[in-house]
Parts: sequence; structure tokens; C-alpha cells
Amino acid sequence: MRFSQRMGLKPVKEIIQEKSIDEDLLNSLWNIVYLFYLKNLPRYRSELDNITGKYITNLWFQFLKEPIDEISNTCSNILEYIKDWFFNSIWYEVYDFIDFTAEFDNDNRQSEFDKMINLVLKREISGYRIINHKLCPITSEEEIKEIQSVIDTTNTPSLHNIKSHFISALEKYSDRKSPDYRNSIKESISAVEAIVGIISGNKKAGLGNALKIIEEKVCLHNALKKGFLSIYGYTSDDDGIRHALIQDSNCDQEDAKYMLVSCSAFVNYLIVKAVKSGIKIT
Repeated sequence: MRFSQRMGLKPVKEIIQEKSIDEDLLNSLWNIVYLFYLKNLPRYRSELDNITGKYITNLWFQFLKEPIDEISNTCSNILEYIKDWFFNSIWYEVYDFIDFTAEFDNDNRQSEFDKMINLVLKREISGYRIINHKLCPITSEEEIKEIQSVIDTTNTPSLHNIKSHFISALEKYSDRKSPDYRNSIKESISAVEAIVGIISGNKKAGLGNALKIIEEKVCLHNALKKGFLSIYGYTSDDDGIRHALIQDSNCDQEDAKYMLVSCSAFVNYLIVKAVKSGIKIT
């Protein structure tokens, strides 16, 4: 993770690619399209196999909406035209292209194409996945705003420890070479422990005890408290320190993202409630 990301200076929406496609993701998406449809093209269009010929014709007619009688007879020119369009398009136009290709009836290649696209979307921390041959969002603007908000809100000396936990959680979640989802979860829950320790005035109290202390201080709804304690129980044992789930090899990207978003939202909520209740935390 670069300096701007570690310091919380780079927007989260650029780390979790929701409205952008970086070079690594763009190249990977192109490679899959190329391998499935554009590799080993013959010299002339008339020599194309049925699947590739149908794909190119449909691409011109239904997606690019260019005159099909102007498609070059030379396959190298066709490839050059498609590649130039792909690499000079806006991020959402690239996803339109992938969406169109995923829907293309290609004689039982669809499932494999979807699988390969989803592999790189996940690897490059994209906010989208192909579901039933359609590109769908899996990360909402609201989720990204929660994470960005808590990083911005905790950018003060007294809350620096909380910000550090969230930055570390985001770093471990979004490391594309060696993601550490288990410890990302640990960092997210540690940020919650830190804020309840500050609000309760007892930084040594476990999360459960600290929430009991602040329940009346900030008018914390009992159902909300119980709900988060249940989530906490999912990630820790009774003493609230040794995180049992961190040893679970089945912990994956979805688990880490859920905890990152949930803990961000809960910390944001507690900070707002504390300020409204007149508790000085900054």
C-alpha cells in the first residue's frame, strides 16, 4: 500500500474500485476478453470460426453500433480497433463492454468467462462481480462513505489510534499480492474497542463491559448494543482480547469487508452520539 493509502489521503473509493478501473484491472479484463475471443485470429475475417465471427458481428451491431459493412476484412485491424476502443474508454464503458461480453451466447463458455472475470475483479478489489452473466455492484456508495467518513473523522491526535486501526484493516483487506483478511477483521474490531474505551473512560475494559458503561452515557439502544456484541462474539472469545476467528482459514474477503464496513458505521455512530451527549473525545 502506497503512502497516500496508508495515511488515509487516497479516497477509499479508489482503493476499493467502485468508480474507477486502474491499470492492473484494465489489463486483466482485456487479457480475459482476448484469451476467450480474440486470440489466434486468422488473417482474414472470412476465416473466423463461428463463435468469434458471431461475437465480432454482434459487438459491432449491438454494442459499438457501428456499420457492420465497415468492419475490416483484416483481423489485425479488427483487433487493433477493439483494443484501441477498450483502452481509451471511461471506466463504466469498459464495464459495459464486459457486461455485453458476459451475456454473449458462446456455446457454454459463459460460465468459464464469468469465473475468470470474477477472479480478477476480486483480486483487484473491484466493487463489482458478474452474477448470472450480469455485472452487478457488491460494494455500495454508502459502504464506501462509511469507511471514508471514519478515516476522516478520526484524523485528530486523540483518535489517531482508531484511525490507525482502520487504515491497517483497509491495508490488509486491499493488499492485492498477499491479503490478510483475518487480521483485517482484528484491526476493525480493535478500532471499536478503542472508541468505546475512550467514551467509557476505561480503556482497559473489554468491549462488553465498556458498552455497558456507555449505554446510558450516549443513550445507546439496548438492541443495537446486543447486536454489535453478537458480531463481536463472532470474532472473539469471552475475554474480548484473543480473536479466535483470526485462526480460521476460511475467513475471506467478504468477511473482512463486512467487518470493515460494520465497524466503520458503528464507530461513526458512537462518535456522533458521544458528541451529542457532550462527551469530549477530541
